[in-house]
Amino acid sequence: MKRLAGLSALAVIISSTSGCGWVWGEHGYFRDRGNDYLDARQTAPMEVPPDVQGSKRLDPLLPIPRNVADAQADKNFEVPRPQPLQVAAQESDFTLQRSAGSSWILAQRPPAEAWPVAHQFFEDNGFRIADDRASTGEFTTAWQPLSELSGALADRLRAAAPGGEVEARVHVRIEPGVARNTSEIYLTSAQRPAGSTADVPLPDRPTGNGIDAALVDEMLAGLTRDAERGGSVSMLAARDYDAPSRVSLSEDGSGNPVLNVGADLDRAWSSVGRALDKGQWRVEDVNRSLGLYYINLAEKPGNPEDNKPGFFGRLFGHTPTKEELEARAERYQVRLSKVGDDVEVTVEKNINTVAPADVARRVLSVIQDNLG
Repeated sequence: MKRLAGLSALAVIISSTSGCGWVWGEHGYFRDRGNDYLDARQTAPMEVPPDVQGSKRLDPLLPIPRNVADAQADKNFEVPRPQPLQVAAQESDFTLQRSAGSSWILAQRPPAEAWPVAHQFFEDNGFRIADDRASTGEFTTAWQPLSELSGALADRLRAAAPGGEVEARVHVRIEPGVARNTSEIYLTSAQRPAGSTADVPLPDRPTGNGIDAALVDEMLAGLTRDAERGGSVSMLAARDYDAPSRVSLSEDGSGNPVLNVGADLDRAWSSVGRALDKGQWRVEDVNRSLGLYYINLAEKPGNPEDNKPGFFGRLFGHTPTKEELEARAERYQVRLSKVGDDVEVTVEKNINTVAPADVARRVLSVIQDNLG
């Protein structure tokens, strides 16, 4: 009430003195300063003493344009509105990355969205999918002569082939990128002479051979065109991409709650991150190398500004200080650890202290409900 009374008194004082020149007049405290720049005077430029050797040239940082400081200018003219800026083309959702002789595609999309568009590219270009595993972000094509593929792509791959007519098969893998909500698309291929029945194994990592490089280039161009046209995304594939094969909440030997996730570490990291994003707490930071998500149970998800009171809350209530926000914070860390073929998810207060059992069970239960 004291704050409201003070604001009311200030409003009465300002309204009662609105006719006073010392408030609103030409020399008043709240005068219009919009034309002050017209009275600016340009001083002599700074000069370097002649005995100083090797000095850099001094240029004015904020020079006054010649066509502005005009003594004949009308002090009351209206400044014209600026012309609208030209909108620059946005960076593509897909970019080519190269390292150590191999190349891959970086997608500015989460793996669950990158997998279906990569899958669609191969189907559209005549590849037959032999092994399809959406839950791990992988698929493998069947052995096919290059002539069975779409015309432009077949010509490009035949030109890049080591020699003669060959058959090829391709393995595609989508992994979570270093930054959140990004993906890395890798592909490897194997070739054999046309008509051969030899089972040539696929390389473990991209080799950078002619067909691999040509296929990455063509895939990059195709995905970019689809993104510009607003290509569709398979929501079914997106739903199944990193869904764990099984999830169970149990306890370790000391009675601490543990969430067991049936997936490799990359898939578990992606799926747990999405589950936390759906929760009711804010993820303040992540450390992928340590497998840690840092959460604050006292704050809502989203932008920290969303947790501040609104205008009327600040007017009639109390705006928490930084010290008060820190005092009420409930910070924990969610840790992912590889154990055998599964991943264990635990909750800690810090690196040396586990979270209370009730808090850990509450957090892990929310993650479990949001997985899949």
